[in-house]
Amino acid sequence: VQAVESGGDLVQPGGSLRLSCSGSGFTVNSYTIGWFRQAPGKTREGVACITRNTYTYYRSSVTGRFTISRDAVKNTVYLQMDNLKPEDTAVYYCATTGPVVAKSWSDWRLYKNWGQGTQVTVSS
Repeated sequence: VQAVESGGDLVQPGGSLRLSCSGSGFTVNSYTIGWFRQAPGKTREGVACITRNTYTYYRSSVTGRFTISRDAVKNTVYLQMDNLKPEDTAVYYCATTGPVVAKSWSDWRLYKNWGQGTQVTVSS
């Protein structure tokens, strides 16, 4: 049972990417799915999550630029990233957890079934 991320790439500032998180051995509808990122030398931080009830949470620095969504038929959660900035450069991971609230959704210690990550590099 593991999340599988894909879609990372090298993109110029202001560009867009869409990351995918597929459920291998689990159904994405059954969990809260969170996207996290970790840059070299920095701690892992929550980027966005989507709950079973399709409620979404976002990190303040990505609000208005990133959109998380879910496709139940494809068993995949997406992270659409627009107007990318150099500070968005990191390895992006997705993982699963149970119900969350505003104060808890970004705590990576609550999540499991982590994927291997996908590299996003924003640079000119």
